[in-house]
Amino acid sequence: MKIWIDLANSPQVLFFQPLIAELEARGHALVITTRKYAQTTGLASRIGLSHVPIGGHAGNYNLLMACWMIVKRAVELRKHLSNEQIDLALSHNSYAQAVATCCRRIPFVTTMDYEHQPANHLSFRLARLVIVPYLFPDEQLQRFGARNVYKYAGVKEQIYLSNFSPDPGYRQRLGISEDKILVLLRPAATWTLYHRNVQNHLFGELLESLGRRKDTVVVFIPRIDEQHRAVQELGISNIWIPEKVLDGPNMICASDLVISAGGSMNREAAVLGVPAYTLFAGQRAAVDSYLIELGRMKAVSNTDQIRYEQKKKLDFSLLEAGKGLASEVADAFLSGT
Repeated sequence: MKIWIDLANSPQVLFFQPLIAELEARGHALVITTRKYAQTTGLASRIGLSHVPIGGHAGNYNLLMACWMIVKRAVELRKHLSNEQIDLALSHNSYAQAVATCCRRIPFVTTMDYEHQPANHLSFRLARLVIVPYLFPDEQLQRFGARNVYKYAGVKEQIYLSNFSPDPGYRQRLGISEDKILVLLRPAATWTLYHRNVQNHLFGELLESLGRRKDTVVVFIPRIDEQHRAVQELGISNIWIPEKVLDGPNMICASDLVISAGGSMNREAAVLGVPAYTLFAGQRAAVDSYLIELGRMKAVSNTDQIRYEQKKKLDFSLLEAGKGLASEVADAFLSGT
């Protein structure tokens, strides 16, 4: 078959990497599109994917603009693929792809791991099959109109990290001293539907407290240019904002702790056994609650609850549990034709 994969956000690149390898090994031809948002296009190029960037992100826009951007990108995607005979479209909740496939009557399969995203109403209702982790609540699948569902045993981060081996020299090559406590920091996507109207003062307090620490180096990974500029203008000497795309899993393993107001990076750290602290102020995902119950992630209500110390030995037991998931999920994707 000719399969179209749309990558709309940075974590989706790593998520689809082993699935792309599975699909190509089975003889399928792939067409890959990406969205110019966060580190998506840079990461896709870094891992050697042949992809075409189409459409972007308008920043901290309002709801009307968000809807317009989905429609605009859907039109651009449809135009780009007008001469392609696509048999199946796959994504991790690409709303523009969902709309474009509906217009062209292409079978569309989506996967998702966050049950409080209002836009699930769009992608789930248009999908022939919805693939979710087994922790995804059934009542939410019904609420969003999912017709056919496949559940896999695990969290999505296990799918693409199960065969990961850390590079022991990664931190040294970045020039970060082993004597320092290395903090990997990621802000919230405050403009998203699931985070809209949520007040979160912890992140500003955290930046202030981190700036006072002489024993700490902070690597800040912004989502959009506005976040890059805002933190850069603070002039905090121990905060470094990389100018190029980093190797995410190796950056996490090189860090002593990960603090994020989002989701994927914290879950990656939890799966890799690196201390992870969530500042997420929206409704908590079932997969995050699971990792918190396992003791792999900590939810904090004030910055004093964060322990700054050198990490202990990495625990890869969740990676071992994820082996075979990529093949299983690839089978599920193909069943949506």
